[in-house]
Amino acid sequence: MVRTGMDDVSVVVAGAGQAGLSSAFHLRRLGLVPGRDFVVLDHAPRPGGAWQFRWPTLTYGRVHGMHSLPGMELTGADPGRPSSEVIGGYFADYERAFGLQVRRPVHVRSVQEAGDGRLRVETSRGAWTTRALINATGTWDRPFRPRYPGGEDFLGRQLHTADYPGPHSDAFTDKHVVVIGGGTSAVQHLLEIAEVAAGTAWVTRREPVFREGPFTEDQGRAAVALVAERVRHGLPPRSVVSVTGLPMTEAMREARERGVLARQPMFERILPDGVEWSDGRRMRADTLLWATGFRPAVGHLAPLRLREPGGGIRLDGTRVAADPRVHLVGYGPSASTVGAGRAGRAAAREVLRLLDGTPTARPLRAVEGTPGEPEHGSGRSSEGVAATEFRPR
Repeated sequence: MVRTGMDDVSVVVAGAGQAGLSSAFHLRRLGLVPGRDFVVLDHAPRPGGAWQFRWPTLTYGRVHGMHSLPGMELTGADPGRPSSEVIGGYFADYERAFGLQVRRPVHVRSVQEAGDGRLRVETSRGAWTTRALINATGTWDRPFRPRYPGGEDFLGRQLHTADYPGPHSDAFTDKHVVVIGGGTSAVQHLLEIAEVAAGTAWVTRREPVFREGPFTEDQGRAAVALVAERVRHGLPPRSVVSVTGLPMTEAMREARERGVLARQPMFERILPDGVEWSDGRRMRADTLLWATGFRPAVGHLAPLRLREPGGGIRLDGTRVAADPRVHLVGYGPSASTVGAGRAGRAAAREVLRLLDGTPTARPLRAVEGTPGEPEHGSGRSSEGVAATEFRPR
């Protein structure tokens, strides 16, 4: 049912993935009432955040580093079930258990000044005015696919990780497939597709760096700190995997021995029936799979003019430096299941200080430092997306 008129709340939470639900939990814990003091808006058709859109072969057992939401552990899940089902069900139970009253599907179209110090949140189901916004819209809705000469003339199929159907598809079976991207999703796709395709090739812009052995807590902190430093300076966030490297697994070693995991440099142009490199070498392709990552879905914030000259949104913790009414969770250094949870807690505390009119304190360091071992099985990590998972110690 479409709402008419405008509602006024203290806080709007945009997005009901890991970051949004964590924020809502902590707002409720701090005394705000869901549906009265704050509202959670989610554009997805059902609970589960971006997880609900993951391909069926990404089973829960392959999702390393999925961190539970605050206040409710995820236990006893069947590792053989698709992660979309397991995590979707868990999020649904979580919303019910804490009475978060998530409204969906609601598409946030724009956030702008209301004229009285408040923000006006325009959506597909009416408008809300609010004193604060916790933006948790993630990246899944903004798949990034670079343009290459000849792309519009390609006669085969072009897919992105966002619409990857799994390996058992007519886009891959008995086809010649080129997988583009240097992150974990690209490698996962490549290893699956190689089992059914007539031939595969893996191309990346940069030479991949494979990491052997355990990843220490200090290395994890240092990696996240590099991403946080960019965000503090108003630069677009980069992926944590771009500085940690790819963890070498037994399956990857076997694929490398078979010649499947053999990286080639990025091609120069796309032909109607394949790709061509700068030296004139050509390769046939029926399908191009772009595992080239995602960008933050923050276009609805454009009316507030939050972007810095460097192209990103400068943050102090989770708080937007240019507008203390706006917090970004699940952005940059907090774009992990652990980081999103901690960012939700920090954002809720900062928002409560804003509502109380008390001076804003320095954000918790835990928002930017996510100790532990990075995990790359979430299906979201790939070249250009800040989504590396971290397992707490």
